Amino acid sequence: MPTANVVQPATVEPSEVERFCSNIADAARDRRYALQAEELKKLQAEVDKRIALLEERKTEYETWLKRRELFLARAEEGVVQIYAKMKPDAAAERLAALDVELASAILMKLDARKASVILNEMEKKSAAELTRIMASAARREDPS
Repeated sequence: MPTANVVQPATVEPSEVERFCSNIADAARDRRYALQAEELKKLQAEVDKRIALLEERKTEYETWLKRRELFLARAEEGVVQIYAKMKPDAAAERLAALDVELASAILMKLDARKASVILNEMEKKSAAELTRIMASAARREDPS
């Protein structure tokens, strides 16, 4: 019987470059992960620094806001007292020259008798506008 030529696959030897790459693959991956972890730590530190700065500024802003609100409350109280001590005709004249919302806010904080006398001294149109604003502000539900 004749023997058939059987082609046997040739064993391919990996090249030196392939062997080198396969030998250092794990070390390269570990180094890459280490570099990424280091970069993440730097980014986390930067984020933490920014958060701390924002918290500091938030605290400063809240302190400033409290001081401002206290000042405005004191100033508002002083303004109301000034108008409470004025003669009704003079107060009516001054309030008519103010912004209607500010004037109505002042009138709402005055004693009802004093406010009514001042409104009586005003022109009908101004008094009606201020009364409308005060009535809408006194409503419990949202007028819109």
